[in-house]
Amino acid sequence: MSGKDNKLDQIIKTIDENDIKFLKLQFSDIHGLPKSMAVPLKKAADVEDIVNDGLLFDGSSVAGLASINDSDLLAKPDINTFSMIPWRPEAKGTSRFICDIFTTDGKPYDGDPRGVLKKSLQLAEKRGYQFNMGPEPEFFIIKKDEDGHYIPADEAEYFDVEPLDQGTDIRREIVLGLEKLDFDVEVSHHEVAAGQHEVDFKYADALKTADAVITFKEAVKALVNNLGFKATFMPKPFLGINGSGMHCNQSLFKNGENIFYDPDTETQISQEALYFIGGLLKHAPALSSILSPTVNSYKRLVPGYEAPCYIAYGFKNRSTLLRIPASRGLGTRIECRSADPSCNPYLAFAVLLEAGLDGMDNKIDPGEPTEENLFAFSEDELVEKGISSLPTSLWEAYHALEEDEVVKNAIGEKVFNQFYNIKRAEWDAYRIQVFDYERDEYLDV
Repeated sequence: MSGKDNKLDQIIKTIDENDIKFLKLQFSDIHGLPKSMAVPLKKAADVEDIVNDGLLFDGSSVAGLASINDSDLLAKPDINTFSMIPWRPEAKGTSRFICDIFTTDGKPYDGDPRGVLKKSLQLAEKRGYQFNMGPEPEFFIIKKDEDGHYIPADEAEYFDVEPLDQGTDIRREIVLGLEKLDFDVEVSHHEVAAGQHEVDFKYADALKTADAVITFKEAVKALVNNLGFKATFMPKPFLGINGSGMHCNQSLFKNGENIFYDPDTETQISQEALYFIGGLLKHAPALSSILSPTVNSYKRLVPGYEAPCYIAYGFKNRSTLLRIPASRGLGTRIECRSADPSCNPYLAFAVLLEAGLDGMDNKIDPGEPTEENLFAFSEDELVEKGISSLPTSLWEAYHALEEDEVVKNAIGEKVFNQFYNIKRAEWDAYRIQVFDYERDEYLDV
């Protein structure tokens, strides 16, 4: 019996023993939002047919996935992603597979975000590398005030405790739910802003981690909703306080060793790591369109709120785009601080990897690290230091993507065209809006 057959037998046994009546087949749209189809199970053995045959669906009805004249697609479960769903009723409960998307003739579909990441990972694997990712997604727990406006659910600050931190019990339920999904949760705590929280889970290979981010967001929203509140991963929901980021901690392993670590250099950082950083810096403007993909993302990326604005790297420096945390050995990593939790993790991890590999392939020198607080410098001083800014709007970011062949090739022509058109439409819809701010400022003109 093959390993796949044995795993499938274990899944069928679990479904039978737990009287599971529904099987959700899940995938992501171009925005990274989970989509699913629930298949009723008359008997546990039906799972084998679903795994082998997949399920046909209309891809044109899913944002950015397929056009109406090329809409028939096949969702095929990845049996390594099977899990129970802890926020659904236990009686006659629900289980889930994450799926890969195929064309009807059985070929991987090039518009599938998960498939985009798998393609990028294959490039690394051909070089003998495993790309690991450890994300730090932040989120807000919010509630409605007497006037029906959303406000933070508490007024606590970084690492506060009860009674200021009203989210202790909520985070406890989130962590317990995630552990039922086999998450290796490292720490949870209140973040800097009122109502803001963070739950960190252990790094893993990028595909497993991207799946985990999608699941994490779905679980947090569902569990918080069950407790009478609302969770949002919107990058900047409130003016005047910190927004939510998703710092991405990246490392490359080869033969079980972290190639970003070199004990024989002064910083214990390898030349490969520096070239990888060089690639990330070179492609930073285009990367921004994928890592910070909404109009609202750029209201987070402003000075004064711990979010990066400038294309530079450092070690202890939290004002730079890239940071190399103090951990060494297996824990040596490059932290990208501009990503936020509104991004599609499949696309985000793919473009980070390919930008870094481009740096290694072409030996792109990142220059000297910056250890000064960049927020304290004027624009003229930054120009003198040769430090440029990240895009300040979605408009700038998607135009940078248009000009960057490495990042465009990483996501592929189909995804690029869909993503680019959606982002242009998003910006156009935003720029024609008239806000209260404008009426307050200009009605007397």
